[in-house]
Amino acid sequence: MSEILETLKRAIEASAKSRYTLARETDVAESALSRLMSGERGLSIDAAERLAKALDLQIVIKPAKRKAGKTKDR
Repeated sequence: MSEILETLKRAIEASAKSRYTLARETDVAESALSRLMSGERGLSIDAAERLAKALDLQIVIKPAKRKAGKTKDR
C-alpha cells in the first residue's frame, strides 16, 4: 500500500470520527473505507484528497531529491 494510503489509514485509526461520519463528510462509501482499512483496495486520488481534508491532513507532492552529479534531461 502506498505511503499516502498508509498515512490516511493511521489517521483514520487515530481519529475520533467513525467510518460512517467520514463517509458522510467525504462522500467516500463506507465500504471503500472498510476495504482501505483491511488493505484490500486503495482509493482514487480524489477520494484520498477528500479524506485527507476531513482528517485535517494535506497531501503534498514535491520534486524528488536528485542524486549529486545528475543533470536535468531536456
